[in-house]
Amino acid sequence: MSFRTPARLRRFGLAALGIVLVLGGASVTTAPHAAAACDGGNLALNHPATASSTESGAYSASAAVDGNTGTRWSSAFSDPQWLRVDLGASASVCRVVLSWEAAYATAFQVQISGDGNSWSNLYTTTSGTGGTQTLDVTGTGRYVRVNGTARATPYGYSLWELGVYGSGGGTGNPPDDQFWGDTSTIPPAQNVVMVKVLNRTNGRYPDSQVYWSFNGQTHSIAEQPYLDMPANSAGRMYFYLGSPNSQYFDFIEFTVGPDVFNGNTTRVDAFGLKLAMRLRAHDGYDVQVGEDRTTFAEDRTATYQKFRDAVPAQFDVLADDPTRIIAPGSHPSFRSGGVNAGYFTAYANSVGVDEPTSNIFGCAGSLAGNPNMCAALNRHTAHLPQSQWQDPARYYSAAPANYYAKFWHDHAIDKLAYGFPYDDVAGQSSFVSHGDPQFLLVAVGW
Repeated sequence: MSFRTPARLRRFGLAALGIVLVLGGASVTTAPHAAAACDGGNLALNHPATASSTESGAYSASAAVDGNTGTRWSSAFSDPQWLRVDLGASASVCRVVLSWEAAYATAFQVQISGDGNSWSNLYTTTSGTGGTQTLDVTGTGRYVRVNGTARATPYGYSLWELGVYGSGGGTGNPPDDQFWGDTSTIPPAQNVVMVKVLNRTNGRYPDSQVYWSFNGQTHSIAEQPYLDMPANSAGRMYFYLGSPNSQYFDFIEFTVGPDVFNGNTTRVDAFGLKLAMRLRAHDGYDVQVGEDRTTFAEDRTATYQKFRDAVPAQFDVLADDPTRIIAPGSHPSFRSGGVNAGYFTAYANSVGVDEPTSNIFGCAGSLAGNPNMCAALNRHTAHLPQSQWQDPARYYSAAPANYYAKFWHDHAIDKLAYGFPYDDVAGQSSFVSHGDPQFLLVAVGW
């Protein structure tokens, strides 16, 4: 399996001038007086949330925006860390409410962005006191982020809930579109979650030649597009094009509890088929992961060519097989005796790691028990201060790095992918988890 099992508003000199700052599609107005009445519901509720890291799978980013004050996000035990929510569309934000667990931030910023890249501060403090903080702010943007820079305890940062109030934003229940199709006819699950498989091969294969297989069952989607998924541990659902034993295949993986779905798409071993998942829960939670729409829309040959064009020459051999693009740790050229066997050697040794290149790609050997170091080596951040290992802006900036993983991140929904075993470090994987699931859509592409 690839996935692993919580003051006052400070005013500044600009406030008296009522200056509006515009950055990255977001705007912030600093005002000398508290905001006016802030009506409307919680714009963050059940919206997609990501984080720089999680303490474990039990403390996911989504737990801070699920409306349940008994669940929480908790980060790794280091600085800095952040939690981000996508409001779905641009919103005018007038209030942010932070419900901290005992592991709170003494120094942090609440930030807003129009594009998820350039951020401007709505609020900043170096004397946070924890508890429930209600912050009157004024700003416009699609993304809101809590950026912690100093912890009050030796533990991480932990929020029971992040509430964002104002007007605008997208619905927590995104409208159906042509890609996912009409979801109103999906029957209710009698077990845990209803799975529907979608043919998104752009006419390359008819429904009668798109197959799924799980727990001894194999069907084309022409005869049976649904699977009423029962609880199961460490499961896989396979997908085939052409025939039930085709060499063109791929899979998703999951652990399904009595009332929860935990799962992901994965590129840890190889790319076989384009896959995307959409998980919807009864409380309105709705999230998508996997290859992005542009990748689904293009022919397989175009995706292969994009891969070759994007990666360094050493990685070109990974795309020699027309049925799959193989992960570097599994390719003979990066293993002992191979032409690229020393790809990571000098870099790993420079940070005190004595493991072969294949073990670095595969997070094996001593790295099996050191997720942060394995991720840092793959992302080429191991030479930086550990406080910078959690910053996605620094990933894959120079060789040696896992450019295979970088490619799948660059062509994934929200840049989230599983390109190596510990790609979940800093919340970068395509793992999704939520209770009371309603349906899971799986799109299969060519």
